[in-house]
Amino acid sequence: MNSLSGRRFARAAALAISLATALRAASPDLRASVAAKVAAEYPALEAIYRNLHAHPELSFKEEKTAAFVAGELRALGFQVTEKVGNTGVVGVLTNGPGPTVLVRADMDGLPVKETSGVPYASTDRVRDLADREQPAMHACAHDAHITGLIGTARTLVAVRDHWSGTLVLIAQPAEEIVAGARAMLADGLYTRFPLPDHALALHVTSMLPAGVVGYGEGPFLAHVSSVDITVRGVGGHGSAPHTTKDPILLASQIVVALQTIVSREVRPGATAVVTVGTIHGGTKRNIISDEVKLELTLRAYEDAVMEQLIAAVRRICAGAAQQAGLPVDRYPVVTLTPESTPATVNDPALTRRLSQTFTTWLGTNGVQAQAPITGGEDFSIFGRTPQHVPICLWWVGATAPQRLAEAARTGIPVPSNHSATFAPVPEPTLKACVTSMTAAVLDLLAKK
Repeated sequence: MNSLSGRRFARAAALAISLATALRAASPDLRASVAAKVAAEYPALEAIYRNLHAHPELSFKEEKTAAFVAGELRALGFQVTEKVGNTGVVGVLTNGPGPTVLVRADMDGLPVKETSGVPYASTDRVRDLADREQPAMHACAHDAHITGLIGTARTLVAVRDHWSGTLVLIAQPAEEIVAGARAMLADGLYTRFPLPDHALALHVTSMLPAGVVGYGEGPFLAHVSSVDITVRGVGGHGSAPHTTKDPILLASQIVVALQTIVSREVRPGATAVVTVGTIHGGTKRNIISDEVKLELTLRAYEDAVMEQLIAAVRRICAGAAQQAGLPVDRYPVVTLTPESTPATVNDPALTRRLSQTFTTWLGTNGVQAQAPITGGEDFSIFGRTPQHVPICLWWVGATAPQRLAEAARTGIPVPSNHSATFAPVPEPTLKACVTSMTAAVLDLLAKK
């Protein structure tokens, strides 16, 4: 047998073994046991969800949420470590020999004043990292993620005779400022604790019917770069523009020129977004100011395309300044901020395997393939370390089907994540969170 045939045989044999194992991990009896456990836990889980929703905490300020998760995991027998990466929580449960699976849920809310109208809506005002008082809301469903993590932990402990290996559950801080994953990794997540063979996460979304799982292989969310530009000029009186170098005019020219990057520089078919989100400059109508500040978000799926976007932004800024006759030491300052994250690239083999698992557990109507979107997620970073851990993130729908049907009929979209009116339907959303994650772990940690 030649080496190519040998590799093909080995892959086929491994696939056959994994499929046989997956079938045992999804037996009707086990699925029935999990469904019964989820149903029994559901009233308590919804109560947890409502409480978390009513009392959000902002990035790196999730002390109460973290303490609650730590207490829940300890009660289930996990070895728990708190304050990993500031407010992060790591729970480890070893249940015999086998692989290690990491499950991540994020904890932080957003500085949004809630207007959803649900009876458990947040009215809290909390302190952010800068010690400013802010309204807060779980406008991106991290409350559902934490509830799902707790439900998954309870369920997997209840069926521990059906799996073997190590389970690492993490409650991650500061996803909304894309800082929590880096903080936990920098604090030893992959060195102080068991290194995962697979890392899993889910994200609740308004774009799918409640309880439906959406998956995709390869790039699933975008590479996001946050860029600040300080456009500098020479200020003076508005009546004498010839004695100045007007940064407002220069910034306006830069904003227009930036729009040519995607249309005229990025190859057709490659996804790229350049958005100028803010522009601030000037103090009075008859004063030409010294500087203008711009804030940009750049989006792409490919690292090379993102590098192209950043380089083009720098070139356009420098070119505009040169054209305006500014000295080099007054050229715009272009800064790539820490609020940036690489693309979330779902491992194809792992995602393909889990999509089959989801279909077995949830049925063909409960699972949908999804195209990638240009949102960003710092879960991506767990797969970008030197260890190259395979990752997979999937969607769980949270919108009532009738609302989606009405939106399709009227053309008026349903409230999206980050909206002040975003309100997931708790059931079956929470049940799908717990069931899909439990099914994924049972597949990957199934007894041989």
